[in-house]
Amino acid sequence: MDAVLTAMVEDRIGPGEQAKSLVQTAREKIKFDYCLSLRSPAIALHLALKTLNLERGQGVLISALSPLYFRRVIEDLALVPHYCDVDLSTACVSRETVSKALEEGQDIKCMILHHALGFVPDADAVAELGVPVIEDCSRSYGTETEVNGTAVFTILGLEERDMLTSGGGALLYSANRRDSALLRGLSDLPPEYGLPDMNAALAVVQFKEAEKNLLKRREIAELYTQSAVRTRHKMFVRQGTEYNNYAFPLILETGVNDVKAYARRKEIAVESAFESTLAGSGVVPPEKCPHAYSLSLRTVLFPLYPRLGMTRAGKVAKLIMTLP
Repeated sequence: MDAVLTAMVEDRIGPGEQAKSLVQTAREKIKFDYCLSLRSPAIALHLALKTLNLERGQGVLISALSPLYFRRVIEDLALVPHYCDVDLSTACVSRETVSKALEEGQDIKCMILHHALGFVPDADAVAELGVPVIEDCSRSYGTETEVNGTAVFTILGLEERDMLTSGGGALLYSANRRDSALLRGLSDLPPEYGLPDMNAALAVVQFKEAEKNLLKRREIAELYTQSAVRTRHKMFVRQGTEYNNYAFPLILETGVNDVKAYARRKEIAVESAFESTLAGSGVVPPEKCPHAYSLSLRTVLFPLYPRLGMTRAGKVAKLIMTLP
């Protein structure tokens, strides 16, 4: 709050010195070559796709568990979204599911690799299929995957539901000089595209507090895991790098409504994990991506955030252990 209030009393609160400070702070943590700080992930995705010079009617492959705005941005650019199913054990696309989607789709020229619930897909294996990749690591910060030489561009969202939040905004960056040159061509964007200093000030604090917050998340997640292994419900497989504990999801063997009702009686908020995704919102036909559809019906999230505290986390752990 001190950082935000300081920014508010400056003569200008739009994109300025705090936004520059954010880019520098992020570079120290992420080691990218060049970065733009922008007002939203939707703007970041729009610019990334636009910079690839895709032609009208060409296809963009996205996971069925991607955020809804992916589809809107793609269609606004007169491109065609193609949907890819996920692996049931990871909620991520795999080389196999991507390969199948590429065979079934037509004229697919790009893929947006979304890290669902902070789980990290195998970007190298996907890139070997020959399609340029835009990576969205908005929810996987802290897994040492924020810079991937495989991706042409990377988006780190700073929205309310992202791992780091500034109340809104995004960073769009590249790890190598060749692709960074394309972003540098956007350095003269109007200020209305840039991240305001108020938001940037909060994001700087988020970066600086990230290590401490990741540790708190890990402690809570370990407590939840001890309870979850005693139930009949399933956890996702954590592949590759260490999981950042963005969330604590369970794949239920019983009905979601029963679990939500049980949690409400215990005064604990449990929510559907994929309700606001393409599959969860009914955009993708169930028969097109059956695994994503199944996960959207059966996966729930339990409260997990740094300020939760171990006392309240203990109540959630007890709830998990006694789930119907």
